Amino acid sequence: MATDWLGSIVSINCGDSLGVYQGRVSAVDQVSQTISLTRPFHNGVKCLVPEVTFRAGDIMELKILEIPGPGDNQHFGDVHQTELGPSGVGCQVGISQNGTGKLVKKPTPSSSAPQNIPKRTDVKSQDVAVSPQQQQCSKSYVDRHMESLSQSKSFRRRHNSWSSSSRHPNQATPKKSGLKNGQMKNKDDECFGDDIEEIPDTDFDFEGNLALFDKAAVFEEIDTYERRSGTRSRGIPNERPTRYRHDENILESEPIVYRRITVPHNVSKEFCTDSGLVVPSVSYELHKKLLSVAEKHGLTLERRLEMTGVCASQMALTLLGGPNRLNPKNVHQRPTVALLCGPHVKGAQGISCGRHLANHDVQVILFLPNFVKMLESITNELSLFSKTQGQQVSSLKDLPTSPVDLVINCLDCPENVFLRDQPWYKAAVAWANQNRAPVLSIDPPVHEVEQGIDAKWSLALGLPLPLGEHAGRIYLCDIGIPQQVFQEVGINYHSPFGCKFVIPLHSA
Repeated sequence: MATDWLGSIVSINCGDSLGVYQGRVSAVDQVSQTISLTRPFHNGVKCLVPEVTFRAGDIMELKILEIPGPGDNQHFGDVHQTELGPSGVGCQVGISQNGTGKLVKKPTPSSSAPQNIPKRTDVKSQDVAVSPQQQQCSKSYVDRHMESLSQSKSFRRRHNSWSSSSRHPNQATPKKSGLKNGQMKNKDDECFGDDIEEIPDTDFDFEGNLALFDKAAVFEEIDTYERRSGTRSRGIPNERPTRYRHDENILESEPIVYRRITVPHNVSKEFCTDSGLVVPSVSYELHKKLLSVAEKHGLTLERRLEMTGVCASQMALTLLGGPNRLNPKNVHQRPTVALLCGPHVKGAQGISCGRHLANHDVQVILFLPNFVKMLESITNELSLFSKTQGQQVSSLKDLPTSPVDLVINCLDCPENVFLRDQPWYKAAVAWANQNRAPVLSIDPPVHEVEQGIDAKWSLALGLPLPLGEHAGRIYLCDIGIPQQVFQEVGINYHSPFGCKFVIPLHSA
């Protein structure tokens, strides 16, 4: 009878529009052709309503998932989600288009090989009325179907679990059947059933186990193997990749020769550039001979003065602040430079430097004492300087009393040593020392006695002289002497300037 299927867990497929429902059969009405499920699930999600009712016309497919045992129709508890394992068997009922119901048996691979499990004899085969015409499954077919279900191991396990949880309190608990490998444990016992006494109560000794690994011995073994085989492994701890600067070449080249300049006499002092090239000093006689040979080949005094003035002015502009100080936004802070020159070629070099500084919007004050007769080079430079905005004074009283930004010293000349005894020279040295401004000396001579004005920077021409500490930091400028001119005076020369015209020198 239809009431005998109450409590069975079924799956009802209502097509794409309504979906699939699972639940426990709570009522079957043969008159109105309806079936009701309690605590239903719709497409795997629990429904909010406690019960749903389906008409026979809405059911496309009905599948019996689990059949209750005897006495369970009156006492079925909570709905448990069941799964059809590989050995599960179900009874599936399909509804044809004309409303005629048809019972379809879907055998599984395990149904043809029943396992050696005691059969249940208390499961009654019943007729299932699912079609509108109230067609019923034959009793013999349902008996065979129930027998196949009872022989299934997975169904046996699920049925015992469900029946033990939904059994009436007054009903006796049946004795569990034993298995070949002993009593079956629950899933929780299999996962958490270990004895607590077997868990060690001591912590793992990380330091002790780490001490067993001798890293130094392992790395030494790796290094020994690499030296013998000539191979290099990856990830050596002490090995670091080579890093290059932006101005270094990663390609291998010839060995660098740092001593490219040699002179024919003994060198009293040597300098080196930022790149490490050695620049020897030359004597005043050899330096004078070098300039004389260059002048004979076309590097005249006027060209040398112009080149010296450009290089000295570039260095002075850098010392004054460069673009940070000399820009259109700082027209109210024009730098002031005091230029002290003597009546000789060194003074003409200073006047040329002052002209270029004045052309770069620097306030230049030129001091040159009055003489009855001046050198032609000085006269020509003064004529050009007078066309600038620079100021020329011949008296020390006209020099500023406040500190200036820079003092350029061109008073000394090795050929006119007697000038050091002149009153104007002593007064100019006293003013420079009292002004406390930094001093730049252009082509200073080598004095055996103490220098009158201590310079902070000194600019040498071509090759440096053996200057002392009073010259400050030494710089070297290129005045355009060809390489063959150096060779003519016995100097093996290779330019140390690189891409610059003024480079700093350091004591080697």
